[in-house]
Amino acid sequence: MTNPVGQDTADVLSVDVAVIGAGPAGLSAALNLVRARRTVLLVDANRPRNAATLRSHGFVTRDGISPLELRKLGRVEVESYPEATVVQSVVDRVAREADGWSVRGALRGAELRARARAVVIATGLREEFPPLPSLRAFYGTSVHSCVECDGYEHAGQSLAFLCETADVVDRALLVGSWTDDLVVYTNGAAVLDDRGRTRLSAAGVAVDERPVADLEGGRDGLTGVRLSDGDVRPHTGAFVRPLWHADLDWLEAPVERDDEGLVRVDRLGRTGVPGLYAVGDVTPPGPEQLVVAAGHGASTAAAVHRDLVGGLEDLRDAVQ
Repeated sequence: MTNPVGQDTADVLSVDVAVIGAGPAGLSAALNLVRARRTVLLVDANRPRNAATLRSHGFVTRDGISPLELRKLGRVEVESYPEATVVQSVVDRVAREADGWSVRGALRGAELRARARAVVIATGLREEFPPLPSLRAFYGTSVHSCVECDGYEHAGQSLAFLCETADVVDRALLVGSWTDDLVVYTNGAAVLDDRGRTRLSAAGVAVDERPVADLEGGRDGLTGVRLSDGDVRPHTGAFVRPLWHADLDWLEAPVERDDEGLVRVDRLGRTGVPGLYAVGDVTPPGPEQLVVAAGHGASTAAAVHRDLVGGLEDLRDAVQ
C-alpha cells in the first residue's frame, strides 16, 4: 500500500518493522521482510546519493540500469505485497518506547506517525565534494566516486583522481588498476608522506600536490584539470574521493559509531540496541556497490525476522 505525498498520515500506524530508507539495502530488507509475512513500513525521503549517476553497473541481470529505475522497480515490487506500506516522508525522530519504537516524519504538510517492533536504518550517506565549481556538472558522466562501479567505462583513459584524505595511496592504487595513465591531485592537502609517494611512483602513478582551481570540459565531457597556477593537465575521466556523512540526528538511541560516524553493526546488521538494525552505506566500510547493499539488506531482514520470532525481550536480555 502506497501513501502518496500530501495525504494526512497523522493516525498512528502499527507495524512489525519500519525500514528507514529505500535504496537497494532498504528495498531488499523490506521485500524480504514482507515475504516473511511481516508488516513493514518503508519510509523513503527520495534523496538518493547516486541521483546524478546515469548508469549502475555490477548488479546481475540489471547491469547498466539507471539507479533511479532500479529504485523504482524495487519500490513497485515491495508495494505489491499487502503487508507493505510505503510512505514518502523525511523522518525527524526515531525513539525507543516501552513496547517498541516510535517513528515520526513529515513532508510538505503530511505527517507520519508510526510504531514498530523493530527499525532498520538504511538511510545511506550524504556526500561532500571538493569545492570545485564544475565538479557537479561532470559528476555521473565523466567524474565518479566508485571505481568498482564505473572504472570499466574509463579503462585505459587518462584519468585524474581527486583525493584530500589520508587513504589516498590505497585508493589511488585501486583506481590505477584500470589505467596506466593516472594522476593523483591532492589539492594542496598534506595527505602524502615520502613512503606514500614512493609507493605511488613504483606503481607508475603520478602525483600533483598543487591546489586545484576547477575541472574543464564541455558537453562531450571532461577534458582536463586546471590548477590554481593556470596550468591545465588533460584528462578524459576522473574519480573523486568525497567526504561521507551519516546524518542521524533524528535517531534517539545509543548506537556505537566509528571514527567516520558510521553505525557499527554485527555481520547481520544488529546495532547492539535491541530491535534496532542498520544496513547499507550507513554502516562500515561505507559506500558500497548496489548489489552488495541489496545482499546486506536481505541478510539483515532474515536476522530481524528471526529475532522477532525469538522475541526481542529475549534479545534484550542477551545484550544486557
